[in-house]
Amino acid sequence: MFNALVVNKDEDTGKTSAAVEEISLDDLPEAEVTVAVDYSTVNYKDGLCIGPGGGLVRKYPHIPGIDFAGTVEASSDARYKAGDKVVLTGWRVGEAHWGGYSQKARVRADWLVPLPAGLTTRQAMAVGTAGFTAMLAVMALEDHGLQKDHGPVLVTGAAGGVGSVATAILANLGYEVAAVTGRPETADYLRSLGATQIVAREEINETVKRPLESETWAGCVDAVGGAMLARVLGQMKYGASVAAVGLAGGANLPATVVPFLLRGVNLLGIDSVMQPYDNRLRAWERIATDLPMDKLEAMIQPATLQDLPQLGADILKGQVKGRVVVDVNG
Repeated sequence: MFNALVVNKDEDTGKTSAAVEEISLDDLPEAEVTVAVDYSTVNYKDGLCIGPGGGLVRKYPHIPGIDFAGTVEASSDARYKAGDKVVLTGWRVGEAHWGGYSQKARVRADWLVPLPAGLTTRQAMAVGTAGFTAMLAVMALEDHGLQKDHGPVLVTGAAGGVGSVATAILANLGYEVAAVTGRPETADYLRSLGATQIVAREEINETVKRPLESETWAGCVDAVGGAMLARVLGQMKYGASVAAVGLAGGANLPATVVPFLLRGVNLLGIDSVMQPYDNRLRAWERIATDLPMDKLEAMIQPATLQDLPQLGADILKGQVKGRVVVDVNG
């Protein structure tokens, strides 16, 4: 028997509840690889799955946790053997398939990647889906021409998980980073990650009538969406790109096509869930070399399985700073 965070749903009331319970290997879903989980983390999707589900969870009881890292215990797939260190992010694990908030998990071999050389399982979960997505965004911006001498790169939602890692990676690579936050108390934290400019959220979170403003940003990692993304599009330099990674500010985009037509601005969609294997390896290898581990350490908030119900509620309210690392055996 081992511990897992199990979410149950009352069919009469429709309400869900999450608590740590003991389960067995026989309870786990069928798949090729069984992993002894070391660490997981907390993302916005995890908050939804721990709580009301957000339409992501269809069957209960359910074990959330869209990320985990650990050691292979058993495998019927030749790519992995007992003792291999592995990482999982995405593939709807923790949503449609039982996830990483458990001391053991069983998943498809296709969903795993080897732990990159130079990273521990704890560091990999300090990165997690948020950091992995941030790296994909930086790679996309660079693939579309971002260069260090073009001007500042804007990071919205900068104190959150994606924003924190994006800020640290961009600054480490030599880019000038302008960090947007609605929490003034996080300014020192963002500067410690390498941000050289702090932009108050209220300065750019409302649309304006002008479809184009002064050319300000050489690139942008946007975790907010909504009105802020619409506003930022009109402030991009000629030929610059925005990597859209989230919708903390809403799914609507009250924008015009003018920035695309008159300035050649690119809007790049970043998906981490179904990302192909080769690009996953490329991103993880870049993380191991381009993300300063001391900056990553400064982002970490430690937690255990018992802490997850409260953390799930907190992240939905925008009250989690940096990266939560869940020691599932703690």
